Amino acid sequence: MRFIKQFLIILFVSFLGEVLKAVLPLPIPASIYGLTIMLALLVSKVVKLEQVEGASMFLIDIMPLMFIPASAGLIDVWPSLKPVLIPLLIMTLLSTVLVMVVSGKVTEFIIKLDEGKQKKG
Repeated sequence: MRFIKQFLIILFVSFLGEVLKAVLPLPIPASIYGLTIMLALLVSKVVKLEQVEGASMFLIDIMPLMFIPASAGLIDVWPSLKPVLIPLLIMTLLSTVLVMVVSGKVTEFIIKLDEGKQKKG
């Protein structure tokens, strides 16, 4: 019963994201709206982490399974992908490295900020 309540909270927030997508004329995916709403609810403590933690951990655990249909769908579009495969792989590799570097630098910066606050406090 606890997991059903947690899933309902997550589904309701996702639904709110879909509503915002339909109402606002911005080119932002509904999932981004939903994630932003969930973040705001968690930060403001309207929704406590314990209220969604179990269901969210389950969803994260099964996330790799969600990529199987998309991966299988690539078989259908292989003739279209084949000519642009090399540029696509290069862009994917470069963007992955860039995201890793930027994420690492931001994480280092935040850790240094946190350590500075702990020394002062």
